[in-house]
Amino acid sequence: MTQLADKDMTETFWDRLEDCRTGMLVIEGRAVPMSHYVDENKRELWFITAKGTYMAENAKGGQAHYVLCNDKEGLYASLSGRLTPEINKEKLDEYWSFIAASWYEDGKQDPDVLLLKLSLDYGEVWTSKGGAKFFYEVAKANLTDDKPDVGEHFEVRF
Repeated sequence: MTQLADKDMTETFWDRLEDCRTGMLVIEGRAVPMSHYVDENKRELWFITAKGTYMAENAKGGQAHYVLCNDKEGLYASLSGRLTPEINKEKLDEYWSFIAASWYEDGKQDPDVLLLKLSLDYGEVWTSKGGAKFFYEVAKANLTDDKPDVGEHFEVRF
């Protein structure tokens, strides 16, 4: 059984999630690469997409999953929650970037711009010790027959 995250684990999760940029958003078994924006206070992830896309058409308040694998940040997570389309000018202003702008001819005012909000309820998270520490642990384990200490595995409930 996976342990429930304590305060330190939860903080590590949010810190590393903030530094990750992309993952796979999954609705009904179909996964699409998406960039996320973090609202830690409300336990939400936000996505900018276009009306008419698979995600926009299928974000109807049902369950969705977001899967992250980020070696640089040492964060691997499977997150789930309720995905809804949102019209929220403040969030759009907050998350808009030159990258988002490259997809929309009329910028933030483009009629195709749509926000999706993933209201998180559960996550399974693995954090790793990256770089030299990871290789040290693997080498040590091979020499001592101990298992390497490469990070933590825990559940987060939102």
